[in-house]
Amino acid sequence: MVRRRFAEEPMSRLALWSYRLAIFSMVATVLSIVILRSGILEVEPALATFGAALSLALLAILMAFAAFVVIWRNGSGGLGRALGAIGIGVILLAYPGYLGFKSTQTPAIHDITTDTDDPPRYEAVQKLRPRAANSVVYEGAAVAQKQRAAYPDIESMEVDLDPPAAYKVALAVVERHKWRVVDARPPRPRSDGHIEAIARTLIMGFRDDIVIRIRADEDGSTIDIRSSSRYGEGDFGDNAARVRTLNDELDTAIQAAIDRRPQPPAKAAPPPRRSKSR
Repeated sequence: MVRRRFAEEPMSRLALWSYRLAIFSMVATVLSIVILRSGILEVEPALATFGAALSLALLAILMAFAAFVVIWRNGSGGLGRALGAIGIGVILLAYPGYLGFKSTQTPAIHDITTDTDDPPRYEAVQKLRPRAANSVVYEGAAVAQKQRAAYPDIESMEVDLDPPAAYKVALAVVERHKWRVVDARPPRPRSDGHIEAIARTLIMGFRDDIVIRIRADEDGSTIDIRSSSRYGEGDFGDNAARVRTLNDELDTAIQAAIDRRPQPPAKAAPPPRRSKSR
């Protein structure tokens, strides 16, 4: 019996290299995220690595489509490699693409506060920000106008709690998020309550700064929040979302604290007055 040897279809070099390039871009993307989250390098070179990795992912997709043409014309092998390259590239580019879309829907501001006239000030955080980071000085009327147009619902909270009680509630809410608290000063007769913390974004691990001010007013306390990104002109709406979340959680927690306050005993009703008989 004579065995026939079937020649294997030659592998498309474009399909092979598109897949290799996609794998390399995936490794580079993961490495850049690890660098960003760990703080091994400054943000700029880590972001440059991330951007280069995404560019390679896009190139891998283009090469894979070119490989489809070659495979269709010549009957070469490598269809699976080309599909794999496209799949990896799409996965890597999906989240940056989503952020790019969000950037078109939100204003190019990175500093959100409930009090645009007198925003809470960063003090401890100012010493921790790298030189290349955004300034902690509020940019003023131009930013305030953009914020009011985009997020008109973000405003100060006036609560029916004295400043020490409101401060305890605010600190508990911050600690519940497991943010890094870098300064916490309870209110005193002549000074406001002050809380500063650092939050990190979910995927890239960027550090955003938060400051909460608790100030006494006639009926209780006024709570103001400020949330700012360290890098970039825009924040994709993240700081506004964080301030809204804090406002909602503080409102719920403060209402619970008010409900737990001991109520004064009810006054006994006066006895009915008897009319004098004539």
